Amino acid sequence: MLDKDGYRPNVGIILLNRRNEVFWGKRIREHSWQFPQGGIKRGESPEQAMFRELEEEVGLRPDHVKIIARTRDWLRYEVPDNWVRREWRGHYRGQKQIWYLLRLLGRDSDIQLRASQHPEFDAWRWNQYWVPLDSVIEFKRDVYRLALTELARYIQRRKNAGQQPQKQTHEAGGSIGEGKASTDDGQTTPEASKT
Repeated sequence: MLDKDGYRPNVGIILLNRRNEVFWGKRIREHSWQFPQGGIKRGESPEQAMFRELEEEVGLRPDHVKIIARTRDWLRYEVPDNWVRREWRGHYRGQKQIWYLLRLLGRDSDIQLRASQHPEFDAWRWNQYWVPLDSVIEFKRDVYRLALTELARYIQRRKNAGQQPQKQTHEAGGSIGEGKASTDDGQTTPEASKT
């Protein structure tokens, strides 16, 4: 479903834990990380699509989260031609997204990357809100920056903001596994956190 300008309606999800860290999912069999997102189906409101995508991609139900805010307007990005399916070329320009900021009310163990038969992610981790966006595919970075900037004002500051939480990468099965974690300067370091 494309609008008259060639943009597919979509939702993006910024999920916060109690420490105001954001959820990042590693795209299955790829080395890129992103926030959960997905298309809005015909007849769905953006909020309905957000809850459906959240359950399909992360395994969380509406009772696991609280909506804090959403972007006022659509944020758009264009997809390079080499990323567009051949049959869509000439019609499809990219995506327009409404972004939601959610608070996780449940536990980390409620996150289930294999909730659907077609998982999007094979690992996940919590990162600081303003983590460098180097691991996001280049053509989406501006939209991520715009969404994070617009929604940042809705986040209450942590009392212990100076403490650096230890990052852990979680594998699809929900257990903590070996992986890579971003340091504050955007570098990746091996992480051996298997217990």
